[in-house]
Amino acid sequence: MIQNEKEYKEAVKKLKVWADAYYIDDNPIVTDEEYDNLYHEVKAFEEAHKELIDYSSPTQRVGAPLKEGFVKAKHPSRMWSMEDVFDESELIAWLERVNKIESVERYYIEPKFDGASLNLIYDDGKLLRAITRGNGVEGEDVTNNAKAINSVRLEIEYKGFIEIRGEVLMSYKEFERLNSERLDSGEQLFANPRNAAAGSLRQLDPAIVAKRNLLFMPWGVGVNSLDFTYLSDMMDFVYNLGFKEPPLREVVTSVAQIETIYKKLIEMRPKLEIMLDGMVVKVDSLQKQEKLGFTQKAPRWQVAYKFPAIEKQTKIVDVVLQVGRTGVVTPVAKLEPVNIEGVVVERATLNNFDFIDKLGVKIGDVVTLIRSGDVIPKIIRVLPEYRDGDEITIEHPTKCPSCGSELLDEGALIKCQNLSCPARVVNNIIHFSSKGCMNIDGLGKKIVELLYEKGLLRDVIDIYTLKSKRDILLLLEGFKEKRVQNLLDAIEESRSRECWRFVKALGIEHIGEVAAKKICQKFRENFLNASEEELLAIDGFGEEMAKSYEEFLRVNREKVLKLLKFITLEMPQQVQRESPVSGKTVVLTGSMRRPRAQIKELLESLGAKVTGSVSKKTDFVVYGEDAGSKLQKAKDLGVATLTEEELFEFIGE
Repeated sequence: MIQNEKEYKEAVKKLKVWADAYYIDDNPIVTDEEYDNLYHEVKAFEEAHKELIDYSSPTQRVGAPLKEGFVKAKHPSRMWSMEDVFDESELIAWLERVNKIESVERYYIEPKFDGASLNLIYDDGKLLRAITRGNGVEGEDVTNNAKAINSVRLEIEYKGFIEIRGEVLMSYKEFERLNSERLDSGEQLFANPRNAAAGSLRQLDPAIVAKRNLLFMPWGVGVNSLDFTYLSDMMDFVYNLGFKEPPLREVVTSVAQIETIYKKLIEMRPKLEIMLDGMVVKVDSLQKQEKLGFTQKAPRWQVAYKFPAIEKQTKIVDVVLQVGRTGVVTPVAKLEPVNIEGVVVERATLNNFDFIDKLGVKIGDVVTLIRSGDVIPKIIRVLPEYRDGDEITIEHPTKCPSCGSELLDEGALIKCQNLSCPARVVNNIIHFSSKGCMNIDGLGKKIVELLYEKGLLRDVIDIYTLKSKRDILLLLEGFKEKRVQNLLDAIEESRSRECWRFVKALGIEHIGEVAAKKICQKFRENFLNASEEELLAIDGFGEEMAKSYEEFLRVNREKVLKLLKFITLEMPQQVQRESPVSGKTVVLTGSMRRPRAQIKELLESLGAKVTGSVSKKTDFVVYGEDAGSKLQKAKDLGVATLTEEELFEFIGE
């Protein structure tokens, strides 16, 4: 337990790091049980020492911080968190607190699904908006992604305004399929179906969401004009609108009945296709819910009764290294087979080498695995008492296990920078050809894989030799004259591209579109010779970005120069320093008459920094029709706003 203020501050700092990893990055670094234990220690100390509470403590939050990349939207009514209990004594204590305020005769019970919370807003029977929980007051507008989920109703029979709240889930089967694909391509694995669902919901491309077969399961209602006495009846109404119903729902009147259902759900848990981490107990009377009200963080009328975590012990017999499409080297532990809830586990991801170092894992160690519904269990601790001296330290690799090239070591991240590495070449070609890079129409995933299999593409450079293999292309199934000609025309057209597209297309770790544009703007024709020191002088560049760029070119300079023999690069216009937007931060929002990308490019050529979110540091917000929350936030913060026409007048266009 936390004994003093110093220990309290250290615990809060640790909790915030864990919470960021969970809510922002969708990549938890500790188990739910570890987080919950420390969370409750912090909460207990705060209750005893209210004068010392750190208001940035995760206990003071309702929901997760927002993630950049989506438009922010306010919930019509607040989305609350829930209080947790972990055993019968804590449940009874909660029931006693409830009944001291309001005498309660019946409770509504449902499973607690472990996914990503979503608020669906309907009016006149149509889905208006879908918003993630966010911080409880506002979240991210993911309407287009929600529409890609089959179990989200686009229309309902009820014509009144209503918020239907629930959980976006991923089945174990879909989770295994997705992680298998990510393992094959060397991408970081999702820790569990919950994080896979959350990560999928935040994809910027709804087509990706559609492919992941997500499920929406309602658990509550926000703003509405329904006339029901009990929550259980209201939820009957919701499910009758066509939403998927949970595998178990009950109305009970005693602690014994609650415990019976709790045990029943634990028995059901291994047989279900979706992830549960407990059950929810709610006061069924809507009138009594209103009287009970809320604490600062959660409703007094509901509680999450969490399931116990499942732990098993086994031995690490080996560690193998896998190289992914971006060259990231991931260590995977091979285990002595162990049965966890009917699943025979023979491997576990070790995440990265930073994780190995912190945990002190060695080959031959006996370790504890934990599974809270996770398909791929996590190694949570080493058991040193079982060591006999024969354990082998897991060294950081210096050479790529696939091609033998020198590896870039960033501590947590170790990466092969060699573009010709067999483990990454196919996905390098796909990335290089993609719309946001060299934009070679016709070189999508399936075509690249086919051409690689046939030996026609073994390197990015081979793209520009396909013209000489025209006769071979015509022999491939589905490759008619017109298709081959269109592909060759697209390749020919890509021989002239903006510098930033080429730099981004190289697939350098940490170097995306914004960074590539800054590099080309600053160094122009000399972009291949930028030193780490010069890169660090660029606004927004950190050590990892600079080191990654310099290391990549050191390993691949000859290959890049050879590639440039086929391509003519268009350098950005020199920044007009006298421009009224030079050095200014600009945000674009709403529908414009000119293409948004064209306006962005123009502003950047005039020295402006175009970003996606509004803050106090924003200088101008340029808005078109149907401008939403960004325009409102600009007005709230006192940020200058311009219409599209006013912008062009302002810059003299």
